Amino acid sequence: MFTGIIEEIGTVESLTEIDGGWSLTVQATTVLQGTEQGHSIAVNGACLTVTALTNSTFTVGLSPETLRRTNLGDLRIGDGVNLERSLAVNGRIGGHFVQGHVDGTGVITAFHPEGDSLWVTVATTPDLLRYIVPKGYIAVDGTSLTVVEVLPDAFTFMLVAYTQQHITLPRKPVGSRVNLEVDVLAKYVEKFIGEMPYAVRQR
Repeated sequence: MFTGIIEEIGTVESLTEIDGGWSLTVQATTVLQGTEQGHSIAVNGACLTVTALTNSTFTVGLSPETLRRTNLGDLRIGDGVNLERSLAVNGRIGGHFVQGHVDGTGVITAFHPEGDSLWVTVATTPDLLRYIVPKGYIAVDGTSLTVVEVLPDAFTFMLVAYTQQHITLPRKPVGSRVNLEVDVLAKYVEKFIGEMPYAVRQR
């Protein structure tokens, strides 16, 4: 479990294919503190298991499903990635409950400054937009954000100056893919209502 509050921006050191899978090594500082093999770190919002550690890097494995669902396969050496350690039981929840289970990707279609804030528009598919509501939560590349508008094929949010300085999103060009995790409560509600008897739903 995560909060969507990014702890630091790491740097991709390597992305290599090994025995039919992929291994990702990231240079980092903050998220290495207290981390051991087997612990979880969210990389661009995807919960991944640490398989190896050095004084300056950690390594995780990427399954075929992870590569299908996320933008991690697009990474290149030197790219920045948003990092967050899994939530400690006694930690503050500064954002919202983020599972680190990426639902799919979206594409940045526009940036628009307003004062020192930045409007961002992300296009995505109808199967994800159905769970996105104005003022609801969403995690974009692992960052906990509040949705402002929901459009027919996209949604918008605003980044304050502090957030812009501490995540990778403002550095990405229009057309970049981003990882999206919708609020899991919306999916549970849909499933619950869908399984209710028709007569109950009509009351």
